[in-house]
This record gives sequence, C-alpha cells and structure tokens, in this order.
Amino acid sequence: MIIKEDDKMKDNLEVSQRTLNMGTENSFVVLAEVNKRISKGEDILSFCIGQPDFPTPKNIVDAAIKALRDGKTGYTASAGIPEARKAVADYFSRTRNIKVDPESVVLDCGGKPFIMYTIGCVTTPGQGHEVLYPNPGYPIYRSQATLQGAKGVALPLLEKKGFVFDIDEFKKKINEKTRLLVLNSPHNPTGSVISKNDLFEIAETLEKYPKCWVFSDEIYSQIIYDDEFNSIASIKNMQERTVILDGLSKTYSMPGWRLGFITNMKLAKHISTWVLNNTSCAAHMTQWACVEALNGKQDEAKKMVKEFKERRDIIVDGLNSIKGFSCLKPGGAFYAWPNVTEACKITGVKDSEEFRIKLLDEAKVAVLADPHFGALNKNEGFHVRFSYARSKKEI
Repeated sequence: MIIKEDDKMKDNLEVSQRTLNMGTENSFVVLAEVNKRISKGEDILSFCIGQPDFPTPKNIVDAAIKALRDGKTGYTASAGIPEARKAVADYFSRTRNIKVDPESVVLDCGGKPFIMYTIGCVTTPGQGHEVLYPNPGYPIYRSQATLQGAKGVALPLLEKKGFVFDIDEFKKKINEKTRLLVLNSPHNPTGSVISKNDLFEIAETLEKYPKCWVFSDEIYSQIIYDDEFNSIASIKNMQERTVILDGLSKTYSMPGWRLGFITNMKLAKHISTWVLNNTSCAAHMTQWACVEALNGKQDEAKKMVKEFKERRDIIVDGLNSIKGFSCLKPGGAFYAWPNVTEACKITGVKDSEEFRIKLLDEAKVAVLADPHFGALNKNEGFHVRFSYARSKKEI
C-alpha cells in the first residue's frame, strides 16, 4: 500500500492539550440542543439563556442606524472612540460614586474578552499565580484562568449564607501567590448581591496582599431590586487595584450588539494592547449606540428592571410551591437558583444534571444545572438555574 505524503501529515496533526482542557459556557451548549429540538417540532420553554427578551430601546437603534448612514463603519482606536470612552467614564462615575477618567476606559466586543485580558495582564504562566473565583459562578472565570496558565481557586458560595461571599473562606484561600480576586455582584447564577459591609471586609483583607488585583464583574449592576448597588471600587484605595467590568448586554437588552467596557487607570493601556491583538476594536457603529445608551433616556431600561422584579416574585413563589423545590429570593440579575435535592429524590434521579434532562424530556422545560457553573460544593445539595428573562405568561 502506498501512503501519500498528505496522509502522513494528517497522522501528525494534533490539537493542543490546552485547547482540549478549555472549558465552555454550557448555556450555549444547552441552547443549541434546545434549538435543535424546537426545529424538529418539539414545544419547549427555554429558561436556560441569560438574554433579556425585550427589544433594544428605539433611541439606541436609531443612533446605530445614524452612525451607519454617517459612514461610521471603519476601524477605531483599540480602546474606543473618545465619545464612547467619555460616556462610559461618566456612567461609571455617577453609578459607582467614583471619579473615572476616560483614559482609563477600554471598550471591546462584549464583556467576556476582558476576563481573558485581565487575567493575562496580572498573572504570569509558570509562576504558580492564582485566581480566586466564585463557585458556583460564570464558567469563563475558571476556564480563562487555566488557559492563561494560572491556577483557578474556587471560593464556595453557600446556600446557608444566602450565596453571598464567604469572608472566612476567602481569608483561608488568599495567599502571596494570589494575583486576582474575581467578584460578581449581582451574581450569576444565584442572583445574590454582595453587601457593603462584606465589601469593606474584603477590602480590609486585601490590604495585606498588595499584589492581588480585583476583577469586579458588574454586568448586572443596574438590575437590582431591593438594595442599592455597591462597587468595591468605591471603597478607599480600591479603585486603583480594581478592574470594573460592565456592558450593554443586560441593562439595555443588547447581547447581540457585543459591547462591553472596563475601567482601570493602570491597566487600560495594557488591556488596549490585548484588544488590538485580538479584535482590533469594538464595532464602530456599536460604539455610537453605546454613547446613546449611556447618555440618552433611561426610561426603557428602568421599565425592564421593574418587569424583571415582578417576574422574580412570580417565579420564586411558583417554584417554592412545588414539592421538592426550595428557592431563595435573588436580589439582582434575572436568575432563580432553586435547590432541587428533594425533587431529585422524588423523581428518582441521581443529581441535578439528570433532573435537568428529565425536565427537558418530560416537561419540555429547559434549564441549566450545577455542573454548568462549577464543581459541587460539599453538603450543598443540587440546584438548577432558571433565567426569568421570559414573559410572565411563560413563567
């Protein structure tokens, strides 16, 4: 048998181990599965994706259309156009009670890339640097820590503590190798909100570790129901070491527009270099939409929050009325995270993932489960996540 040269080459082609080890965002995996079933005619209600179901406010859409018609279709500076950077700086200043300079602001295609950029900026492969992240939590924190050659260290968020930040556990796990602490408030998937007192305790602990930065994921900062939002950056001496992340996806119902932004004076120029190497810049016309979103009328955004709060109350009360379900009331975002340990026993399944599949197969309801948000915390039971970015009727 004669083996062609190109066949020999195929035998030597391999995929890197870091790619094979890289995690994913399972909401999109489940969504693909759900959409496949729907395309085959199944009638499924999907509560698995964190995507507002409202249209983008008209004034924002009009601003983007005007930008297109005005020829705003070329490259921009990697950090963003001056008008958008100023709009973001003003927005951070008024919503976080801090003074933010436009030069400290960087925009890019969604908030997710900034997780990679920040970890890349503050950790060095081979040095044993650690990234502390919440568990359960947004899965990209852990996957990007691994991808950037750092060690991801999970901080458990416990139901008995309302899924809020565990200060004692934090103090045990932070050390001289810790280079980044990830905070997410309001939190995905539990909807918990870190209190001002806890933020002060975190800041006090961090004083002993001057090499540790903070990545404060505040993408749900404007979707909060019962208390005011507090950022750790507003605490004395914390702004300089905190990268604040926010964006347009959740507050303005613009997930497909892909526009996120951060602020940190020291890291902005370095993160801008990451943007230049990765995406070049955020879409030009979307940056003009950002200017209008942040500077324009806020009526529609406020209506969305009011609607989300009403939906929260409906879904939490409804879940708690079901035998085997127990659900805490989230303080922000648009996720319910019920404990389904008893429901798993009642339905004869071994864990939340089997329960999720059973729910999809038999009830035609799509949700996410514990494994999609990290390893199970000891003695915490099983949970699933409902995104109540669906109509009241569907809930």
